[in-house]
Amino acid sequence: MTTKVADVLTLKGSEVVTVTPDQSIDTASRILAQKKIGALPVLDERRRLVGIISERDIIRGLALHGNTVLFLAISELMTREVKTCRPEEPIVGLMETMTNRRIRHLPVLIGDHLCGIISIGDVVKQRLTEAQLELEQLRSYIAS
Repeated sequence: MTTKVADVLTLKGSEVVTVTPDQSIDTASRILAQKKIGALPVLDERRRLVGIISERDIIRGLALHGNTVLFLAISELMTREVKTCRPEEPIVGLMETMTNRRIRHLPVLIGDHLCGIISIGDVVKQRLTEAQLELEQLRSYIAS
C-alpha cells in the first residue's frame, strides 16, 4: 500500500494556520511560537498561496536586519517560490524532495486552494509506522 499525502492529512487534520503578506514578522513569530509550528503559508486577499514564512526565514532576517526584523512585513522575508504537493501524491517521493531541497514544510494544494500542510516530521512519522507494521507482518509470517 502506498501512503498518500491525503492519508497523512486524514490522520493529522487539515487545519492550516496562515498569514498575509502585510502582517509583521513579529506577528508571524508569535503565531509560530504559540502554535508550536515551524512555518506559515502566506495567502493573498483572494486566499491564494503567495509564499511561506518559516523559522529559518526569520533567523536569516534577524542576521541581516537585527532587532528591526520584527517590524518588517512578512512579504519582505517570505519564500516566494513555494514547493507544494497534492493530496494524491505518495509520501515516499516527498521524503526525497524534502531531503534534497532541504524543505521542512510543503503546503498541500487542490488546484489553487490550500487544503493542508505536511511537514518532514509528518512524513517520517508515517514511514516509521509503515516500517513497524512491515516488521510485525514479517515476524508473524516467520513465526507461522
